[in-house]
Amino acid sequence: MKIIFYCQHVLGLGHLFRTIEICSALSGHDVILVTGGPRIKQSLPAHVREFRLPQLQMDGEFKGLFSTDPHVTLERLKEKRQLRFLSFFKKEAPDVFMIELYPFGRKAFRFELDPVLEGIRARRLPECGVVCSLRDILVEKEDQERHESRAVATLNSYFDAVLVHADPNLVQLHETFFRFDKITIPVVYTGYIAQQPGPRARESIRNRLGIVRDDVLIVASAGGGSVGNPLLESVIQAFNRLKIKNAKYLQVFTGPFFDPGSFLHLRDLAGDGVCIEKFVPDFLSYLAAADLSVSMGGYNTTMNILAAGVPALIWPFSENQEQRLRAERLASCAALRVLNDQDLVPDRLAGVMEMMISQPSRGAVQINLDGAENTAKWIEDWATQRSKA
Repeated sequence: MKIIFYCQHVLGLGHLFRTIEICSALSGHDVILVTGGPRIKQSLPAHVREFRLPQLQMDGEFKGLFSTDPHVTLERLKEKRQLRFLSFFKKEAPDVFMIELYPFGRKAFRFELDPVLEGIRARRLPECGVVCSLRDILVEKEDQERHESRAVATLNSYFDAVLVHADPNLVQLHETFFRFDKITIPVVYTGYIAQQPGPRARESIRNRLGIVRDDVLIVASAGGGSVGNPLLESVIQAFNRLKIKNAKYLQVFTGPFFDPGSFLHLRDLAGDGVCIEKFVPDFLSYLAAADLSVSMGGYNTTMNILAAGVPALIWPFSENQEQRLRAERLASCAALRVLNDQDLVPDRLAGVMEMMISQPSRGAVQINLDGAENTAKWIEDWATQRSKA
């Protein structure tokens, strides 16, 4: 079976990493990952090939897209992407077309997605199944009613199913999408997408860093790095105030999109025992090795925390409800603690970090983290039934 999976990472990395995890689970199939955001050093499984569209990125104010090529206007770049994607889709003729987030989000990419969807329905393009790949919680929109009406119309006209990568025992789609009952196609909960750490990840990282058994490793991270500087700055200052004598190591990951000037400032703040890096491909292994995680609350980071079983403090992104809602639901399960802005005062944060480190370890949270495997199985079963119909 041939699957085209469309995913655009224009600001953060969570969408891309979640999509790659699903692609990995679709082993035994010819999977084509269509991207067009900033290049990331991330290896793909042997059965997955990448098709890159000309690069677009979101501006720092979340206002819109911009061309990263100073010699090509945004409109010209959009035209090139649209034509190239249409031609590629026609040539590849997939059995399944999976689209990450759209039409619940990614409205800025309608210019290249709608022509393909319309072409499939009008049979100008090869017939195939169309599936939306959706995270657990949606962000609110300025004109929520208009946005949801358009999303429902698009879903019911062009899509065959919505796969929600969530555990319905924690959160359900209707809580952040209020026209849920107007969707006429199947909506399936797959469980959360979460990569599992290797069996010796903790020992491997701690040996690599020279951390002895009773010493404490703290990992601080800011997702893709487009936001998060206040958290990382406060964590570094709080680390220098910790009264726990064996809390000797702080590993900071800023994310590849972190502001270069702010990166240098963090290095100036760092003292003994503090290491600052932008990105590592084995971030999950570091969480497995850690005794405490302090981070933003994006989907992937949160699921990594749960998979690693590390005590965690989460400072949610404040511009929308997504990260706070997820973190508060998980905090109610005693999986982590939510940080508020006032907690970022270094002395106060140091006290909270000490409390989390000194608490006894907690048992695993009972949340379905098998979303990648469940998604792959659903796609395979659905495609088989579709071919028989």
